[in-house]
Amino acid sequence: MTHIPDDLGAVLTRIAEALERIAPTRAATVDFTEADAFVWHAEERRLEPVPRVSRVDMGLLKGIDRTRDMLVDNTLRFARGLPANNALLWGARGMGKSSLVKASHAEVNEEMAREGKLPIKLVEIHREDIETLPALMSLTRASQYRFVIFCDDLSFDADDTSYKSLKAVLEGGIEGRPENVIFYATSNRRHILAREMVENERSTAINPGEAVEEKVSLSDRFGLWLGFHKCSQDEYLAMVEGYIAHFQVPIDPETLRREALEWSTTRGARSGRTAWQYVQDVAGRLGVSLSEPPAAPR
Repeated sequence: MTHIPDDLGAVLTRIAEALERIAPTRAATVDFTEADAFVWHAEERRLEPVPRVSRVDMGLLKGIDRTRDMLVDNTLRFARGLPANNALLWGARGMGKSSLVKASHAEVNEEMAREGKLPIKLVEIHREDIETLPALMSLTRASQYRFVIFCDDLSFDADDTSYKSLKAVLEGGIEGRPENVIFYATSNRRHILAREMVENERSTAINPGEAVEEKVSLSDRFGLWLGFHKCSQDEYLAMVEGYIAHFQVPIDPETLRREALEWSTTRGARSGRTAWQYVQDVAGRLGVSLSEPPAAPR
């Protein structure tokens, strides 16, 4: 038997420990029956179940009827195993982009229950973890469930190349996107990538046209583009009135209208988020508890 000197043995032990530290973390198995929603923890390569999703009831999302119907229909087709598109929800802040994703997930699962079919699972991935999408896909690919992978506020900095990982997962690569996975993202920009980011690529690339095309084509991977625009005064008031009626806040219509408009004017914005912030204020002043409050629209 070959004798290994103590000092060499110590060196080999340190090398083995170092290799273990830098080796990719093996993705943990997950029980998808635990919940209908999960959060992806990239460093640990695990999915954490979310027993209760913070969401807005679909009936409280005002002024986005056509957009709502398109996303629900797309999600329902996906849940039934029919062709459906990756979706990019882009536009004004506070108009309910992420709220609509979560509300659509809940509504479609109610329909799946009525049809006696498996629910779809909603998986949230943080923008900074996009590069770990392949590891997440390996967990979902073999499952009997179908998954909506959701990234809120998706955007990329000038020196960020992780968008290439997203492009490959959405439609490229050898394996491609699993048949049981669809990708939904929200962004304040229609093309996800900042204009200066694209211009920098144009100025430094050997072939500027190809560089810009590569970046802009990321948005093309989303077959469904849903725009959210600043709401009108009537739509804003409808949002406020919807919340007031839902939580039975006792305030007369004229006072409500005057205060709600003043609230939006002082903030320089009309949106679902602004409406919800006003409702929180008036309910607090009137001593009304907003039990089980919906999340502010995003």
